[in-house]
Amino acid sequence: YARRVCLSRRAPAPADPMLYADKRALETNLKVNLLAIREKELNYYTQNCQAVGTQAALLAGFAYSGLTQVAIPHDRAYALRIAYLLVTTTAMCFELIAVLNTTLLSMMGPGLALRGPDGSMHPAVDGMMIEYRTAYYCFVLGLVFFHFSAALFSWLIYVHWSVSTMVTLCICGSLLLLTRYAKRVYLRFRLPAEMVITGAFEASDVAAAAGPVVQRGDAASGYVSREQAQLIASSNQ
Repeated sequence: YARRVCLSRRAPAPADPMLYADKRALETNLKVNLLAIREKELNYYTQNCQAVGTQAALLAGFAYSGLTQVAIPHDRAYALRIAYLLVTTTAMCFELIAVLNTTLLSMMGPGLALRGPDGSMHPAVDGMMIEYRTAYYCFVLGLVFFHFSAALFSWLIYVHWSVSTMVTLCICGSLLLLTRYAKRVYLRFRLPAEMVITGAFEASDVAAAAGPVVQRGDAASGYVSREQAQLIASSNQ
């Protein structure tokens, strides 16, 4: 009788090591697949930052040349000269901000995702998504001020007001066409915020696709375990 009591009080037999290894391998593969999806977003924003940074550097160089390589006539109005210098400097500053922002994003964003602790991919992608907008707005503002600088430059160089007026009208027309074209492209490809799909997975998304979340020990075909749901939630933190 005492032997039977001792046997009944023994700890339950450990789980099959093969099943445990298969479970850990499944969780690892799931996490790798989630990171591969977010890596596409990371590459997308990195390429966008590099493209915007290249064009912003080109415009910043043009604006700097307008400040250093142009001989401003001293017989022109003082207010006109000041306006030209201020507008050109503003255009150069906006473009340099865009260059610096995109350079830091293309370097530090992938660096955080690659070398950071577990779960760093998601804040890296989300941070690039937010900061990229600031760089894009600075690039657009610098482009607008660059047009204004070109218009003021025509009034500084050309003596006859008719020539300056024609050049100014051409620049304003170019800016208007640029704005209309950019607006048309934006409206054609605009995606509402509520319809944006990101690579981040939530536990509720997986549970809704595969079935309700079950407790440990419940056996149901096609169900997502609570451990898998917690793994997905922790990978998005």
